[in-house]
Amino acid sequence: MIKIDQKDKNNFICPRSRYYGGIKLENLMFNANLQEFAHKVSFIANLETGGKLSPEQAYEQIQTLWKKLEHSKEELKIGMNNIN
Repeated sequence: MIKIDQKDKNNFICPRSRYYGGIKLENLMFNANLQEFAHKVSFIANLETGGKLSPEQAYEQIQTLWKKLEHSKEELKIGMNNIN
């Protein structure tokens, strides 16, 4: 029997891609939020496709996730021209 490390299992189930953009803390944080959003949307879409969620439920859940991502973007001031 093959023993699977918990970290390996998490990386398989919830993989994270490397970030290649500008190295600023807010960019890294937003990238992590964006990857989490994409991962959750994928799960919701699969549940809807499999008949476990109605299209309305899937839409509402994705809309809620989108609003959280937008809030994250605003809080991190992504896309705003900050002059320091």
